[in-house]
Amino acid sequence: MSITLAEAKTVVAAAESKAHEIGMPMNIAIVDAGGNLLLFQRMENAWLGSIDIAINKAWTARAFDIETKALSELSQPDDQFFGIHTSNHGRVMIFAGGIPLKRDEKIVGAIGVSGGMGKQDQAVAEEGAKSFS
Repeated sequence: MSITLAEAKTVVAAAESKAHEIGMPMNIAIVDAGGNLLLFQRMENAWLGSIDIAINKAWTARAFDIETKALSELSQPDDQFFGIHTSNHGRVMIFAGGIPLKRDEKIVGAIGVSGGMGKQDQAVAEEGAKSFS
């Protein structure tokens, strides 16, 4: 079971709406249950450097079934996941903005958002995720 393309489009639309509301252009990525990129949208004037970050936040949220914001907190020095960001060829993102997407308590994909400060990325990702649940 995985998120469908139609569902992914709904999630991206909700996230983009929030990004417009806060006045911050974002890169928004959706991955399927296997962590494969399903949909990506770069809003006009969103940072080019955040494209890979958004995709990798979505991948990280699905690969570890945890919000990247929570993973960030668990990967601080002397905590259990310290150094995790260097694993998987550096693909693991420990910045806020990656959230698993669940259907009936089963993770079926994830959203990753990048282009602003952490709180902005998280707010936009949360809005997208909320539209899915």
